[in-house]
Amino acid sequence: MRVIVVGAGVGGLTAAVALHRDGHDVTVLEARDDTSAGAGISLWPNALAALDAIGAGDRVRRAGAPITAGAMRWKDGSWLRRPAADRLVEALGEPLIVIERSVLRDVLVRLLPNGTIRTGTRVSEVVAAGSARGVRSSTGAVFDADLVVGADGTRSVLARAINGPLEHRYVGYTAWRGVADRGFDSRLAGEVLGPGSQFGLVPLGPERTYWFATAQLPEGSVFDDELGAVRELVQGWAEPLPALVAATDPDNLLRNDLYDRPTARRWGSGATVLIGDAVHPMRPHLGQGGCQAIEDAVTVAACLRTEQDLGRAIARYETLRRPRVRRVVRESRLIGAVVNGRPAPVWASLMRASIVVPDLAIRRHLAQIAGRGAFRL
Repeated sequence: MRVIVVGAGVGGLTAAVALHRDGHDVTVLEARDDTSAGAGISLWPNALAALDAIGAGDRVRRAGAPITAGAMRWKDGSWLRRPAADRLVEALGEPLIVIERSVLRDVLVRLLPNGTIRTGTRVSEVVAAGSARGVRSSTGAVFDADLVVGADGTRSVLARAINGPLEHRYVGYTAWRGVADRGFDSRLAGEVLGPGSQFGLVPLGPERTYWFATAQLPEGSVFDDELGAVRELVQGWAEPLPALVAATDPDNLLRNDLYDRPTARRWGSGATVLIGDAVHPMRPHLGQGGCQAIEDAVTVAACLRTEQDLGRAIARYETLRRPRVRRVVRESRLIGAVVNGRPAPVWASLMRASIVVPDLAIRRHLAQIAGRGAFRL
């Protein structure tokens, strides 16, 4: 079967690998000329289990760094939650892997034939006239396909083609993502919280750290010095946060305002199917955006193996994925509302009160979302 995958992000490349492995003729179309941008990504055991299903899991493990994240502190360094590493790994089935996005991209690309990915090709519409099926690029070129996989992000052209207008809403806060040339005590891996802001940190190796920070800002805020804005944000916060920001090269820093929209009503139509942010955008607070896109991609390929009819395969995929995704989207949104809620002092009190929730309950709940057993084909 001829397959066009629109988007060369984590979900799109995973779909390409899974479908190529099953013998399909796959082409990936990517609007960007340079796909090297990006900081890091946490791959939880549920995503690793999905990658194992297509023979990519061990390659990703070797290229990334295993960690047992889960620590949670207040901005002054006081502990909110300090789970035992061995118990967290036992609950999840294995450590999570942190990997630079460019490295993950390279791992997946090496599993595809040369020439599979065409960069600088922006898809403008779906072609479905008579017997012709596929997509048309902004230059007018038509790419024929038996199946089109939409992995083109929250502002997906394909999702709008299937569902009509999709309203995006700024969620009220922005996020920085950076890679610091400095290590830290891995027992502190996890999150540090403050009123209306959040900082996450995980090791990429002995002398390299992936971190992110969020803050409530007006939409479209601009800083002449983005790194300086983060330094000001974490001024007075517990180490190693100020030191990590100071050890970050501005070229290794990204910032994006965060937007949300409802999960698409239709996940597929005709010869088109949607995966990842194209169908179910989610806020980053559970670290599951890329992980759920990987689950989607592997599930689509599995459904195509077991269903001869394309329409039934797409319907089966949606039936399998929608309940799980609904839960993860809902919880990510809820955590975002708590961490970034207003008035900040009230929500800060709620976060600090969360310490009374038993660790066992937290571990069991996290395992249902991100453990190896949470992903099932």
